[in-house]
Amino acid sequence: MSTQLSTPVNRQTVSALSQSKGEPAWLEEVRTKGAELAETLEWPTPEKVRISRWNLTAIGNHKAEAAIASVDELPETVRELAAQDQAGLVVQRNSSCVLRKLSAELAAKGVIFTDLETAAREHSDLVKKYLFSVVPQDENKLTALHSAIWNGGVFLYVPKNVEVELPLQALFISDDASAAFAPRVLLVADSHSRVTYVDNVVSTYSDAAAAITKPTIVEVIVKPGATVRYATVHHMADNVVDLTIRRAVVENDGRVEWVIGDLHDGHTLSDTQSLMKGNGSSSDAKVISIGSGNQQMSLTTGAVHFGRSTESNMVTRAVMKEQATAIINGITKIEKGATKAGGFQTEKVLMLSPKARGDANPILLIDEDDVKAGHAASVGQVNPEQVYYLMSRGISKAEAERLIIYGFLAPVVSEIPVDAVREQLQRLLERKLEG
Repeated sequence: MSTQLSTPVNRQTVSALSQSKGEPAWLEEVRTKGAELAETLEWPTPEKVRISRWNLTAIGNHKAEAAIASVDELPETVRELAAQDQAGLVVQRNSSCVLRKLSAELAAKGVIFTDLETAAREHSDLVKKYLFSVVPQDENKLTALHSAIWNGGVFLYVPKNVEVELPLQALFISDDASAAFAPRVLLVADSHSRVTYVDNVVSTYSDAAAAITKPTIVEVIVKPGATVRYATVHHMADNVVDLTIRRAVVENDGRVEWVIGDLHDGHTLSDTQSLMKGNGSSSDAKVISIGSGNQQMSLTTGAVHFGRSTESNMVTRAVMKEQATAIINGITKIEKGATKAGGFQTEKVLMLSPKARGDANPILLIDEDDVKAGHAASVGQVNPEQVYYLMSRGISKAEAERLIIYGFLAPVVSEIPVDAVREQLQRLLERKLEG
């Protein structure tokens, strides 16, 4: 099946696509509303980056893919990303899910881990309750458009008091540049549960086709006392525009941890935010990125404190090469009534070329007196004193600089919870730094 979805998306096209998938009526309604909203709303306007100049409307055609029996049927470069020890795996190829599996033990405990389209049919009430509750349709043109065209994706639900020991993993693969690729992740961790989720967003083509857009939206709901660890690595071709919104709502004593590798080769909009609604809730976010060529990047990490005694920590480290530019925003907001809150952030940019540019913008918005908040930001080149010290120990200048850069990024790389993904991240770092 191939259904045209070139922008502007319209109500009729989206409705026909939804019906062809056998989706419930409520979801078809949501999709058509999203198509209508997309006609009137504006694109997001991140600070100092005019994404309206990017090719944001080339979203491609919906192309269904045949199911596969195992990861052995995937290309080797993608196959090696699948962890050896995992509790479950979902694989999306272009516009549709091609593989899903979950351990019998977790299924017996009530854990749901499947693609979002299947979940919308088989667990309709649960999906309907949470879908678009964190990232609403009508926020801007991107959220509206994505709500109309999203495909495949992941739905993860962990029941109360269930702890998932091994990571659950998803692979989002784009190997057809003309295929619509817009995964949506919906993760719900019920009270006092615990889970680690890891995904990779990758493309396997490297032609010089015109720019195309591949958007992703993530919604995470952390119920009281629950803990979610979310790790992700994005790496697609340089002709792909990567638009990603990640957002979590954290209730009383809940915790969310983000580990993000934004190693995409094309223009990037990455926006990750934690909303700490409950008392005693917390968030920890670690982000690394490497810009090269003529990349333009907007990287925003945010934490909004609503509850009392909430805590947030954000660390972003970026390395910029050649003519790449990055606007890095860290936004900590403490709302009125969020007493005893603590919010801290650090943004560091290492520039390896005189033509590269990295702007680090720490922002504190405090509406309460009884809080602790702080920030640190730095933009600079490799420290010559550190290079000299290593050279005095018999290490070449090039190797000394390489070691310093890897040490600069190590605090995030070491946090990746799956060996295969961590190894992929290290390979990407080497390629982008030495390429």
